[in-house]
Amino acid sequence: MKRVKRYFLNALLLSLASILMQSISVSFNIYVSARVGAEAMGLLTLIFTVTGFSVTLATSGIYLAVVKMTAEAVPYETDGRISAESAMRARKILRAAILYSAFFGFLAATLLFSLSRPLAQRAIQDVRALPSLRIYAVSLPFIAVSSVFSGYFAGVRRVHKNALSKLCEQGIKVYLTSVLLILLVPSGIGYACAAVVAGGVLSEIASLIFNLALYLHDRKKFYHPCSAPDRAADAMKPLVSIAFPVALSTYARSALLTVEHLAIPWGLRQYGASASAALASYGILHGMVFPLLLFPSAVLSSFSGLLVPEMAECHSLGQEKRIRYITERMFQVSLLFSVGVAGIFVAFSYEIGTIVYRSTEAAEHLRALAPLIPLMYLDGAVDSILKGMGEQLYSMKVNITDSLVGILMIVILLPSTGIRGYRIVIFACEALNASLSILKLLEVTKLHANPLKWLVKPLIAVILATLLSRALVDSRLFASCFGSQRTLLFSAITVTSLLYLGITLLLGSFSREDLRWVRGILKAS
Repeated sequence: MKRVKRYFLNALLLSLASILMQSISVSFNIYVSARVGAEAMGLLTLIFTVTGFSVTLATSGIYLAVVKMTAEAVPYETDGRISAESAMRARKILRAAILYSAFFGFLAATLLFSLSRPLAQRAIQDVRALPSLRIYAVSLPFIAVSSVFSGYFAGVRRVHKNALSKLCEQGIKVYLTSVLLILLVPSGIGYACAAVVAGGVLSEIASLIFNLALYLHDRKKFYHPCSAPDRAADAMKPLVSIAFPVALSTYARSALLTVEHLAIPWGLRQYGASASAALASYGILHGMVFPLLLFPSAVLSSFSGLLVPEMAECHSLGQEKRIRYITERMFQVSLLFSVGVAGIFVAFSYEIGTIVYRSTEAAEHLRALAPLIPLMYLDGAVDSILKGMGEQLYSMKVNITDSLVGILMIVILLPSTGIRGYRIVIFACEALNASLSILKLLEVTKLHANPLKWLVKPLIAVILATLLSRALVDSRLFASCFGSQRTLLFSAITVTSLLYLGITLLLGSFSREDLRWVRGILKAS
């Protein structure tokens, strides 16, 4: 139970931090979109799509390699202390990882800065992106080395340090970007994008400094003295053997994803939209709607992220029964939560879209894409377990297939169907990706699926809950009790959540064993 306690306390801490950070991020996204407009949000999203490949090159699989190697080299100890032998292995891993990430970080920065003009002119097809690309190049070495420390803290199960680092980074980013936007927005869209990028670059530098300070404190507090030399060369070969195969597959995935996103505005222009309108539509969907749809996933993403070191340790020890148990709980909790979230977005998409973004187009996209939420949320958790069990290359093959299908469908559908065709592409690709990953996980864990308990009962519960709450919200009595639309929406979501939870209990979505499991966790925590 101590192990369960450790996992859930870490996950709870990360969830709280993640919810806070996502709240700040979404609120800040709303602020930025209000200041710069939908067209600038579209250009910003394209800029971050192009720079996404440079981040992939800079990190080159280092985070996953450090998590796996650290989790295996530093076994869990109740007092948090790291033995002399484990400390020596951890230092070797970190030194090798820093050398690896520094090399790829500077390589990526050099390439992005050198190719910024052709990328702006030919890939993004907007020279206003040029300053942003050059500014972003500065951050790449810092992002790469920060990934090493993040992987280390995840591997040794001191995730609160990752949470502190991310909060620090987010706070600095919001403050500096807000100041820069005030100064630069009047100068045009290109300057507004550069302000957002520059704020992020400065926050990445601060994040690395903070991560380094946290690591030095961690080493002083938890490491047993060790006089043996800790040569980085000893850990470089196993590190590269894990990181580089992952890096090669992520290069392909990231490149295809970049092409896919660049093809969307092209397809919209072929449909007949102007360059400005195409950027605006793309910005609403990817810069505004998707961050909102993914916002509740902060609750699950923290638990999912911790599954990588947990499953890596279980897999290395051959604990097949425990792996199946964790996987079953993951399916149950992920679907129970995500089905409820999807129902709320479907039922209140108009209110959410118009209150948050003052956009009926955003509301339309929210309602159309909300049914995908269970697949999107579950897919993230499934990928985490597969990575922990050494199946990261399979996950990348699935992602590459997903991107190839997406590009092909965009080229075929968008010129004739526009943005509605792109929604079809999203549905098809997400269904393909999630189904292949889920089938693989069920195969490697030898787990028997339970669709009635995991999916059917939550669906029945969310339909009943949303119908009841929607009828209540539309009544004059309910509306007269609240003074503003925001308060009304918040109250409606709260009522829906309570009804959903009550109906799932009545339908027996939780067995006696499930309730004992929850009580055991609460008691241990």
